[in-house]
Amino acid sequence: MTDAQGTADVLRAHAEDAYAGELSALAAVDDRPRPPSWRLSPWAVTTYILGGTLPDGTQISPKYLGSERLVEIAVATLATDRALLLLGVPGTAKTWLSEHLAAAVSGSSTLVVQGTAGTPEEALRYGWNYARLLAEGPSRAALVAGPVMRAMEAGSLVRVEELTRIPSDVQDSLITILSEKTLPIPELNAEVQARKGFNVIATANNRDKGVNDLSSALRRRFNTVVLPLPDSLHQEVEIVTTRVRSLGAALELPADLAALSEIQRVVTVMRELRSGMTEDRRATLKSPSATLSTAEAISVMTNGLSLAAHFGDGTVRARDVAASLVGAVVKDPVQDRVIWQEYLETVVRNRPEWKDLYRACRDLDVPD
Repeated sequence: MTDAQGTADVLRAHAEDAYAGELSALAAVDDRPRPPSWRLSPWAVTTYILGGTLPDGTQISPKYLGSERLVEIAVATLATDRALLLLGVPGTAKTWLSEHLAAAVSGSSTLVVQGTAGTPEEALRYGWNYARLLAEGPSRAALVAGPVMRAMEAGSLVRVEELTRIPSDVQDSLITILSEKTLPIPELNAEVQARKGFNVIATANNRDKGVNDLSSALRRRFNTVVLPLPDSLHQEVEIVTTRVRSLGAALELPADLAALSEIQRVVTVMRELRSGMTEDRRATLKSPSATLSTAEAISVMTNGLSLAAHFGDGTVRARDVAASLVGAVVKDPVQDRVIWQEYLETVVRNRPEWKDLYRACRDLDVPD
């Protein structure tokens, strides 16, 4: 559902629906050259992603807080015949950025292949309606087009999420599509040729366990953009604040984030344990097994928002974030517990302004 009422009722609207007003405003003032089949020019796509003020005064909210040059490289890549691979550790907004790029370029972000260990080759190519196949034999009517094939026929972008989760032999089915811009259908002695505007945005996690490395042949067909973790504490706090407020509004949580102190403390904990060093660089720390990304901080704060709304006074406090914070850090109940307790006693306890957070975390304690 894409009408106003339908969008209001869904838990999470697609980017092209949630930001339809901004996309329309950009299209109205966008007089720059557009690549074939693009809804907006590369300049307008970049403005939509990074935010800005249009000549008519319309404010475009930033969707991605990070390097402007990286976004420009990503957009420029999509305007060529090279596919785009967004690479980074978990929580660097790879999926978020790919969704908004597809929404701005093609007007739709819903052509998606979600990569898993069980993703079949049909997900990247096509399948069959077996009832019609048995009744009629191989025919175009019996063929079921997948997202990649539909994007080729429409001249639009298709997203392949978690590409390295897909088995290697299935990944390589993209090679012909990316190099020849053609999808053979040998059963029909036919092929689908991509229309102008077709391209692929893939995302991949470079730090997860159990991934399938891309073959050199497939990797050569992507232009890789590595998305880094936020450079500074201030930038990461801004990202978390923006996303938590958005999620809180979508979930209709009547809680208050007026004070940023809790967000700043959660982000500081994540950054210190992630880097193995305190923010003032005076002490080294052991890092837990968990990937303490910006996404984890957003999850901790969103859960804190829910606790404050339903079981507190509506204001997020230390006790509201403590449980989720401990859960985010302590993934390994043996090794991570020791690291967390050491951090509590040597860092958190010695910060006078963090006494309430120290007490809240100690009261929880991690069970054996």
